[in-house]
Amino acid sequence: MERMIPTLIKDVLVSAPDGRTVTVCGWVRTIRDSKNIVFIQVNDGSCFASIQLIFDRAATEHAAAIETEIKRITTGASVRAEGTLVASPAAGQAVEVAVRSLTVLGACPPDDYPLQKKNMTMEYLRAHSHLRARTNTFGAVFRVRSELAMALHTFFYERGFYYIHTPAITCSDAEGAGEMFQVSTLSLEKIAERGVIAGTKGMKPEQAANIVDYAKDFFGKKAGLTVSGQLEAETLATALSRVYTFGPTFRAENSNTPRHLAEFWMCEPEMAFYDLFDNMDIEEEFIKYLLNWALTKCANDMAFFEKRIKPGIITQLQQVVDTPFKRISYTEAVAALEPYGAQFEYPLSWGKELQTEHERCLTEEIFKCPVMVYNYPKDVKAFYMKRNDDGKTVRAVDVLVPGLGEITGGSEREDDYDKLLAVCAERNMDMTNYDWYLDLRRFGTVPHSGFGLGFARLLRYVTGMANIRDVIPFPRAPKLADC
Repeated sequence: MERMIPTLIKDVLVSAPDGRTVTVCGWVRTIRDSKNIVFIQVNDGSCFASIQLIFDRAATEHAAAIETEIKRITTGASVRAEGTLVASPAAGQAVEVAVRSLTVLGACPPDDYPLQKKNMTMEYLRAHSHLRARTNTFGAVFRVRSELAMALHTFFYERGFYYIHTPAITCSDAEGAGEMFQVSTLSLEKIAERGVIAGTKGMKPEQAANIVDYAKDFFGKKAGLTVSGQLEAETLATALSRVYTFGPTFRAENSNTPRHLAEFWMCEPEMAFYDLFDNMDIEEEFIKYLLNWALTKCANDMAFFEKRIKPGIITQLQQVVDTPFKRISYTEAVAALEPYGAQFEYPLSWGKELQTEHERCLTEEIFKCPVMVYNYPKDVKAFYMKRNDDGKTVRAVDVLVPGLGEITGGSEREDDYDKLLAVCAERNMDMTNYDWYLDLRRFGTVPHSGFGLGFARLLRYVTGMANIRDVIPFPRAPKLADC
């Protein structure tokens, strides 16, 4: 049996036109017949560019066999070609393949192929997510996604972090991180029947909830898909010093917007013996590292985004890489924003969360650079954040970048057992699922900090894509769970 493994087109394109024999495989982008010569553009997804195959009817051996295969070729068909690597007279590429043999591996009926349609919208392509990676736009998006995942791992590996895996199923909800999808082996149909029998109409939620006997469920208690791996990551940070998670998280928010997904990947580092300002230092270093990686290692794909998706994106990212981040307290941020109040849809006063419009005003109008806002009011942040001595603020930080707003958020974690317990009581939290978390403060507690990066949000920023559903291969959102 003839072996199939080809040379990747990205490697062929940087080779010398020295007449060597190469085998390439991929999907046909275009085919053009010009009398005795046929030009076929083939792309295998390994890079933005395609390779040009040349079939010279007059000069090629086995021309009849190749001719038979050419008649089967349409846009989208997959092919295997073997030929000689020669210099290309065409602009934009140094080499091409003079074909000696050609096989159609998979035909593509042109009348049915969804990507044959002209002027395809992002919404149209979203409805064909199983094929959209073959387009220039989504091929570029997913190559950059892969590169930035590698950048993320490389950054932490170089700094002595350990990569850990936190559970996808949990009984703790990382208080305030988002609504959870429930995980259960109980029959919803039977529960519904019991509800009818018990007459739940008019019941209070807590009364209706008693119809479900969680003791009979798989875990013996109510469980859900994780909204964050942070709390579990803290357990490893207090043993291994520096760790990070990188995996899927789930939030059941019924938000059908360009900024929301029900399933997305989060990177969440946790560092023992780091205070808030140590945390801020590594956040700034991390963001600059990722953006620089995209600009230097994904140059061709970034050039496409610059030309076709968001003009100016390269300059915007380079400025973030080159500019020191401004650091201001939340109180200073509110004061700086006060003169701009008339332009805001959401009025701002001390104690309220900063909205995207406020964040972008800080980065794009007031300071014209990335901004790190720290020491937020305790009432708008999560229970685990360490309180400052003023009793009003916590040691939290959000990193804001021009053109987006918040890109990462983090904090120094409360490491004092009594103080954390008091906050939990103040918020009337059910401590049943948090005993283990409090134990971290009982047994050898240490100062520690961490932050979270939404990977899809980062990708949306780097690529300039308008909708977050277009930077993940298979978006999950309300009423959207199919391939």
